[in-house]
Amino acid sequence: MARALAELTAAELAVFRRRLDTPAKIQRFLDEIPYNTEADEETFRSPRRVLADRTANCIEGAVLAAAALRVLGNPPLIMDLTAVRDEDHVIAVFRRRGLWGAIATSKFTGLRYREPVYRTVRELAMSYFEQYFNLAGERTLRGYGRPVNLARFDRLHWMTSAKDLWWIAEHLERIPHVELVPAAAANGLTRLGPNLRAAGLLVHPTAGPGRRGQIP
Repeated sequence: MARALAELTAAELAVFRRRLDTPAKIQRFLDEIPYNTEADEETFRSPRRVLADRTANCIEGAVLAAAALRVLGNPPLIMDLTAVRDEDHVIAVFRRRGLWGAIATSKFTGLRYREPVYRTVRELAMSYFEQYFNLAGERTLRGYGRPVNLARFDRLHWMTSAKDLWWIAEHLERIPHVELVPAAAANGLTRLGPNLRAAGLLVHPTAGPGRRGQIP
């Protein structure tokens, strides 16, 4: 780990150690920077680039959070949540007193932080179910991949690379995933009511309150 952290500049380490020194502060940082809507092209910035550009999409935010957790002495773990008729969601996961929590950024209000109160990663993944929906109001979460330790990619300099990190995304797609919602149950799911849907879209960059594309 020391070799990987040595790639960070003194200024970057200072940000991690002074501003991002707890999971809650890491989440606050992600909540405060604009969501990366990738208006021009899809990106997968490294933590160094996220710190410099002050914007992140969900996978960029998760990897930045994993890097910050690593500086704090935790393993840099991310986890993939899979969906149907929707985008997958990537979160950084951590443990406190044997219980799992998560740090994340998203266009959807309810797909962000989770306190470390979940006994298993399955419980943690299921905590996202009710608020994981597409713009048609369908509940779309269906599974999750086991946590991936990003230390396996140290030789590719994932914390500081100037290039996009698409090989991490490809790895997340390749690994086995665990089903959360059996097909028989999925067929009977209802759509979200207007209040929960409105709450979930509160910070959405295109479908939120007063923005073009808002769902009636």
